[in-house]
Amino acid sequence: MALMKNSTVDSDVEGKDKESSRPRAGLSDFLAGEAKEFNANLHPYLPQDLIGGSLPHIPGTEDEAVWNAASQACGTERINYVYSIDEGRVWYLSCPASSLASNPDSWCPLAAALPGNSEYWDRETVYLYEQEGLASALRWDPETGRMQVFLGASRTILPRVQSMDANFVTINADVADVVSWRNRALRTEKLSRALIRTLILSGLVVNFIAILILLINIISIGFVSRDLADVKVQADKAAHELVESAANVMQSDAIRHMVRIQQLLDKVALSNGYLVRYEVAGKRTEWNAIVPTSLGDTAKADTTLREISNGRARAFSPDLVKEDDNNVRLKGRR
Repeated sequence: MALMKNSTVDSDVEGKDKESSRPRAGLSDFLAGEAKEFNANLHPYLPQDLIGGSLPHIPGTEDEAVWNAASQACGTERINYVYSIDEGRVWYLSCPASSLASNPDSWCPLAAALPGNSEYWDRETVYLYEQEGLASALRWDPETGRMQVFLGASRTILPRVQSMDANFVTINADVADVVSWRNRALRTEKLSRALIRTLILSGLVVNFIAILILLINIISIGFVSRDLADVKVQADKAAHELVESAANVMQSDAIRHMVRIQQLLDKVALSNGYLVRYEVAGKRTEWNAIVPTSLGDTAKADTTLREISNGRARAFSPDLVKEDDNNVRLKGRR
């Protein structure tokens, strides 16, 4: 019972590790709307036209370098490839895309033995994988350090590899980390679909925002229209107050007093006199004029005052003060 329990636990751990090693949908899949269609359950398959090699590592150019080298080696641009980076070099495996015509959702277990991947130990080890009578081996030449890929029938490849003086490791595809194929043309098309979908969604979002702003403006205009009556009343009131202010300015006391001073000057001059004082103190007005003695009589002064004041002498209290033998001072106040 204890042994079975341990086996169950190991099986669960192995299942979790296998689940975590599966490929997942990338950002381009989500942008293209194909995340739900992404197939993470790849089955192991050994293509018959598999090649391998290595290139100097130049950061940022890995895909381009591997694709160029593998395209020349395979004689076609329609290729699938995988690569890893270790010790300043890029190690890759590749095959023509047509080799996977019957196995589109597959991966090559030999890719797990590339330097830096899960099944790699060292360059002195030979990595073997066998499937349906077809065997493959991945090794490094001890003299040149070049990576070599052997592929063929099991009855010919296995005896040849076993004759080599090296350690052997058989790749278990059930526990190895899955390394999915890369295809530049498919990736470019996926990015194109992602770009088109992003542009369409962006356009829809922009149009939605524009429509929302338009609706807000229409609602705002509706509220503004309902407030026009109040605005008109306030505007009319302000205009009326402005007109009244202008009228008050036009009817300023300064202008009125200037007119009266001119009238006094004219009337006093007709009486052979002259105006000597005109003073305004708040609402009270006082003025003095020198007139001939012949106007010294109160009745005459009152008549003169009425003439000077255009018939409004009741608002004034005339006062006569003798200046000299020929003139008297006529004082008026209001």
